[in-house]
Amino acid sequence: MSDYVLRHLSDATVRRQLPEVIRQERGCTARVVAYIAEFDVRRLYRTDGYPDMFTYCVEVLHYSNDETWRRVRAAGAARQFPVIFDMLGDGRLHLTAVCLLVPFLDSGSVDELLAAAVHKSKRVIEQMLAERFPQPDLPTRIVALATPSGTGTLSAIPASVETVPDLAPEPCAVAPAREHKVAPTKLAPLAPHRFGLQVTIDQETHALLLRAQDLLSHQVPDGSVAAVLRRVLEIAVPRLESRKFGSGKIRAGSKSLVERSRYIPADVRHAVAKRDGHRCTFVGDNGHRCEAQRFLEFDHIEPFSLGGGRTISNLRLRCRAHNQLEAERALGSASLRRHGG
Repeated sequence: MSDYVLRHLSDATVRRQLPEVIRQERGCTARVVAYIAEFDVRRLYRTDGYPDMFTYCVEVLHYSNDETWRRVRAAGAARQFPVIFDMLGDGRLHLTAVCLLVPFLDSGSVDELLAAAVHKSKRVIEQMLAERFPQPDLPTRIVALATPSGTGTLSAIPASVETVPDLAPEPCAVAPAREHKVAPTKLAPLAPHRFGLQVTIDQETHALLLRAQDLLSHQVPDGSVAAVLRRVLEIAVPRLESRKFGSGKIRAGSKSLVERSRYIPADVRHAVAKRDGHRCTFVGDNGHRCEAQRFLEFDHIEPFSLGGGRTISNLRLRCRAHNQLEAERALGSASLRRHGG
């Protein structure tokens, strides 16, 4: 019989064992957070081919984004205030409580705030924080409602408006190292090859979007935001790639510039990025290649400080975490600190 089929247990047994199971769960949660904290501070995810602890938790430990965010955030706070581990373990605090308290914790307030949150629900803790750390009233702004036709077009003069509050920015009295925050922008799949995008933009961005609709009116007569966004991105992305990785064209004088600086010519950057597939090339001890495509840097296989050249064969793409790891391996952490690396 499965361990999860409990129909054969008496009411008294279920009533007696449930608190014990919950106690074990809380202890396990505290240990998980402790291991995540230690794994993170040692940056062990790097040698497995991952750019940060958040990505490692999602892709290797198979937590959801929300589960990861709570555990990594709690781990960062507990590293700074170890009593949090014990309070999670014995059930005085839950993960949500820790995440709510993190922005307000400092050495002077930590004991009082943690004690005030013991065995409190999320709602009660939110109310307690609002009373202790009052925030200014939320501003009111005007938002254009979607047109009934559902075309996604914008209008400089909306047909109707409503007032909605902006989300107050999260205060940050204490921020754990390499803290991961949930982005406010929402991008979610709706159907095969279809995605929903929800984002708040400022006045300047709104004006640029209206101007783009005007300029593209011959190509996008109905002003569809989706079509305009795609057209603008089709123009912008190649330019950004050229700026970041080079265009592949050799410019006059680039060779002399290379010889007297760290500068990597555009044609070299382009060739390296194309060869490496525009992603980090680090391969972990387990054979996993890092999939990071953000915060990419050009890494010298033979370090520049040791005479390594700025050639295609001596360069490779690395994310920031793995570029730092390679530098530590080549030069040592102490040497990097002395040189500000």
